[in-house]
Amino acid sequence: MLESIAVLMGSIVLVALTALTGGIFRPDGWYRELAKPSWTPPDKVFPIAWAVLYLLMAVAAWRVFMADESTARTAGLILYLVQLLFNAAWSWLFFGRRRIVAGLVDILLLWMVLSLTIGLFAQVSALAAWLLVPYWFWVAFAALLNARIWKLNPFESSPRNV
Repeated sequence: MLESIAVLMGSIVLVALTALTGGIFRPDGWYRELAKPSWTPPDKVFPIAWAVLYLLMAVAAWRVFMADESTARTAGLILYLVQLLFNAAWSWLFFGRRRIVAGLVDILLLWMVLSLTIGLFAQVSALAAWLLVPYWFWVAFAALLNARIWKLNPFESSPRNV
């Protein structure tokens, strides 16, 4: 029981560390001035959505970590860590470096690795896989939003703007 609680807390800390980049590299004047599609959510929606998604992610990883050892478990946890890196990199690329295209490439890679992670998690715990599904949809939506922002602001991705 104590081990399980410790693993859950460690999982929460891991996603909190990932979330730090979103807290450090946030929307600023540059982002507010970009042309965005009409379906862009208000800025206040993002921290609420991410808080819920990060909690679901932490619980999913905890469930898989606590499962019996298997190839799918190990591979799933490795890919989970990789997708956390892509997740953390996006805020730095998009908001910190103001690289819309690099952010788009990153988020598409994130979405692909997350898709594989869900598949592997499903082999270990159906619940863990389902807990990642809202995150998968949110990342897909964010990728579409990133792509549309790039289309509306093609010159904002050039190196001269950093």
